[in-house]
Amino acid sequence: MSIDSPLPPSDNRIGIVGLGLMGTAITERFLQAGYEVLVWNRTKEKAQGLIAKGAKWSQCPLVECQRVIISLYSSDVVEEVLAGWKRQLSNSRIIIDTTTGDPQASVRFASMLAAHGSIYLEAPISGSSQQTRQGLATVIAAGDRSAFEACNDLWQLLGKDTFYVGSSGNAAKMKLVSNLVLGLNRAALAEGLAFAESLEIDLDSALKVLQGSGAYSKQMDSKGPKMVAGDYSLQARLSQHLKDVRLILQTASESKLSLPLSQAHEKLLELAESHGLGELDNSAVFEALRPKSQP
Repeated sequence: MSIDSPLPPSDNRIGIVGLGLMGTAITERFLQAGYEVLVWNRTKEKAQGLIAKGAKWSQCPLVECQRVIISLYSSDVVEEVLAGWKRQLSNSRIIIDTTTGDPQASVRFASMLAAHGSIYLEAPISGSSQQTRQGLATVIAAGDRSAFEACNDLWQLLGKDTFYVGSSGNAAKMKLVSNLVLGLNRAALAEGLAFAESLEIDLDSALKVLQGSGAYSKQMDSKGPKMVAGDYSLQARLSQHLKDVRLILQTASESKLSLPLSQAHEKLLELAESHGLGELDNSAVFEALRPKSQP
């Protein structure tokens, strides 16, 4: 895959912290674009394949790179990593956090890094690791506007579209809103296909009809074929979306808002985990709904 985005005029070095599904996809994308990529992960073994592709290992990318992208499991993990490195921070670093996390934590991180002369941008990515690898994801960014504009070359690579939504915390909030709708679209598709299967409708035909109807969502294109084929190879882990749904419910509770559909979604994902589907792609939620899966 060729990437035509130009290198930034003065800094083609980028640090990447966290090499899970999303961090690996981000690293590959920047390597393909010709950036010098310095990587770090809590387990160095995960970096070996990327090092073979041209990435370089760094004991602390926040020291060696002016711009660093963080892609970790949760805000708690981000806080742990930043706390371990904050004394090593140099002035004028831009830390871009793509983690789907707690909006309140984003505000804390921005304040903490500002005290050390660095700038925190939150930039959660809406899309799977495969969509990110292909440059088709959406980036939701918030924080210092000047720093955001200084990273225009990075946004072009991280996603097809980038939305700047204002001050710290706003991007994390908007990502939770996006994940709520995205996850429910996926669950509705899974339930619809399970219903079609129970009626002895061919699943390929059912999916095509849904894609051409008013019920259409993009999840039918990305996850529908996986459900029909029973192909649950990882693009985004089911258990990680359950973590996000719990964060959505927690955040809504803080605003004294009830989310009955998300509450039902949480129970569905917990059922899927009980069937041993947690480490598979989130499209495997279909298996928890199929007639053969019912108690």
